[in-house]
Amino acid sequence: MTGPTAPGARPGRDRRAVYLPPPPGSARVGGARRGTAVVGGGIAGLAAATALAERGVDVTLYEREPYLGGRVGGWPVELYDGSSATMSRGFHAFFRQYYNLRGLLSRTDPTLAGFTGLPDYPLRHGAGAHDSFRRVPRTPPLSALGFVALSPSFRSRDLIRMNPAAALPLLDVRVPEVYDRLDAVSAHDFLASLRFPQAARHLAFEVFSRSFFADPRELSAAEMVLMFHIYFLGSAEGLLFDVPREPFPTALWEPLAGYLRGHGVTLRTSTPVEQVAPTEDGAFTVLADRRATRHDTVVLALDTPGLRSLVGRSPGLCDVAWRERVRRLRTAPPFLVSRLWLDRPVDRRRPGFLGTAGYGPLDNVSVLERWEGEAARWASRTEGSVVELHGYALPEDADPEVEAKRLIEQLWRVYPETRDARILDGRHEWREDCPLFPVGGHDDRPGVRTPHSGLVLAGDLVRTDLPVALMERAATSGFLAANALLQSWGVRGHPLWTVPDRGRSRLLRTLAARGQGAAPLR
Repeated sequence: MTGPTAPGARPGRDRRAVYLPPPPGSARVGGARRGTAVVGGGIAGLAAATALAERGVDVTLYEREPYLGGRVGGWPVELYDGSSATMSRGFHAFFRQYYNLRGLLSRTDPTLAGFTGLPDYPLRHGAGAHDSFRRVPRTPPLSALGFVALSPSFRSRDLIRMNPAAALPLLDVRVPEVYDRLDAVSAHDFLASLRFPQAARHLAFEVFSRSFFADPRELSAAEMVLMFHIYFLGSAEGLLFDVPREPFPTALWEPLAGYLRGHGVTLRTSTPVEQVAPTEDGAFTVLADRRATRHDTVVLALDTPGLRSLVGRSPGLCDVAWRERVRRLRTAPPFLVSRLWLDRPVDRRRPGFLGTAGYGPLDNVSVLERWEGEAARWASRTEGSVVELHGYALPEDADPEVEAKRLIEQLWRVYPETRDARILDGRHEWREDCPLFPVGGHDDRPGVRTPHSGLVLAGDLVRTDLPVALMERAATSGFLAANALLQSWGVRGHPLWTVPDRGRSRLLRTLAARGQGAAPLR
């Protein structure tokens, strides 16, 4: 496992990773002190706060929850026996392409020793098909060729039926041009146009689609194709990933909170912001806890519902057109995370993480004691297991209790030995706050900069026009937001890295160019 060793150092194994130099300027803020309010303590807000504080900016971070980390946060719960555990919103894979997120975390863990790599990314379909990325080569195009050659989901007669012309956009994904070609198409329709083998379609492509917590019929094909580029054909980092050895607060956010306090950051958790108002001299007043505080600049690093709500309560922010763009942002369908403490162990041959399809609402299963210290200690003490189930893109009118029961029933199908296990305790998180990237929505999505030079946005909902997604998009946007403010003060920003912003193989780019004259899919 590799991690950034110095600012600007190449952060992974891919020699074609793209270096984005920082905006030039002085090393730190000079003269009059500058103060910034960062609203939101998730990955994006923490990245922005870190980047600003390291350059000498006075930062106050506001977070409505009592914990940091946002959708990757965690909080204490008391179990059936009086012992304590950490609950979260579920499993997250820290892929090795997440250069900027890993750079953020390396502030407190320079070698990322607090992570461990899972040995495989296995996939299983309810009809019996299965796949694995363990033996697939990491360097494109061998990665794609190796996956097809090794996968039981691809049979020779299926390959003959495929539509190679429709697959050409996959060979040379360019950002942001991919949105011009494919944003008007749904992920579902794009996959149908490929005539992929049905089993491979479920196991290889819809995994990427559902990573956005969205039904492929609602998701922009450009976003799904970008995911394919980031994790597969565009990067030599491969599809294997790392996970924290301890729960998110212990492994990630408590150390980073200490780092931020050491740089003078004021962390105001359990403090929702009620309103942000511009002042006549170009600064801002932030209203929180019935107290108004003046800040020179503001970073809004909120989830979609939070951003819409705060902008709605802050009528003085920006212009009507920008406010309408924020209002039109949509959330993905609900998802459910169920964590179960079982009275007996899951079969030791089971993987720590398994992606699933064809098992009703169940999208993946994690056996936490395979890697997480807290769960391993509980399992050792009780001779049980800690199992986590995810269900994405669930119906908005679904009953959470019914869906939780359905997830457990599908667990019994996937791992039959759990049918006889007694559930000693369970926690169920039903949420609907992830951003939706709908068909045709890219051009309308707000970017980091806003009509007000002192107000910037950050988060995985923000348009960056870079080849990043999910947690890496959140971290990258946080650094971009900080860099925009630093640049306005003549202060040097922070360097960034991304996977290549176009297809990496000259041969594949040539093949893709032959199909560029065809009309975009509609």
